[in-house]
Amino acid sequence: MLFPALDEEDLKALADNVKNHGLLHPVVLDRSGQVIDGRNRLKACEIAGVDATFTTYEGDDPDGYVLSANIHRRNLTKGQMAMITAKACSLSEQSGRSPSERSSRSLSERLGISLGTVGKANVVLQHAPDLVDPVISGATGLNEAYTVAQENKAKANSAEIQLARLREEDPELAERVVEGALTLAGAWAERTERVEEDKRQRRVATRLLDELVPPLAQARGTRTFSRYDPAYAGGGPITRETIAQAMTALAEMDQVWQERDLP
Repeated sequence: MLFPALDEEDLKALADNVKNHGLLHPVVLDRSGQVIDGRNRLKACEIAGVDATFTTYEGDDPDGYVLSANIHRRNLTKGQMAMITAKACSLSEQSGRSPSERSSRSLSERLGISLGTVGKANVVLQHAPDLVDPVISGATGLNEAYTVAQENKAKANSAEIQLARLREEDPELAERVVEGALTLAGAWAERTERVEEDKRQRRVATRLLDELVPPLAQARGTRTFSRYDPAYAGGGPITRETIAQAMTALAEMDQVWQERDLP
């Protein structure tokens, strides 16, 4: 429904008017007998105990008729009219009508609303849909809603950029965000923790290798190995198995250095 229903007080006033003066404008039906204009008038007739009169719209543009009739009948601001126009275009697209049957340009020209104002309403429709009906009812101004919509749009664009970056840096975390298992902020917090943990592990590994490998290299060609005495070992004695494992570790280290093209 494009137009807000009358509140209880206004509906009662309309019912009193119908009771005193009769129904001045008949309820309009489409060709299938559905009410397309006059729901409030029909309700007022029921309250007043007056038989409603009906007429059938025979044209090819029932939505356009309802829109034009109600906008000119009601005391609406340009912002309300623009919001109703934007919503009408959206509903038309959802119902499968071609854009030519309900375009923003044709409606704005018919109703005397600038395309710029309708453009603002479209931004609200897309980025602050919860404010559409408040704008139509007059509870919220179009400019106020447009400001909120712009902020939401900026946040959405920023979020898309952050998610794209997260996909590049940590696809697994990005997938959890898409699935709804993790918020974007939570994902970046976890990403930061992972990066810091990776830095810590690299520092520890580097210091360990710095302590082990250079002294071993310096022992090459000396009598250090021949003077090894298990009696003086500080920990468990070095065995042939330990030496074999050390040689395997050095081979793995050499492979990694080649892959990383380190000197």
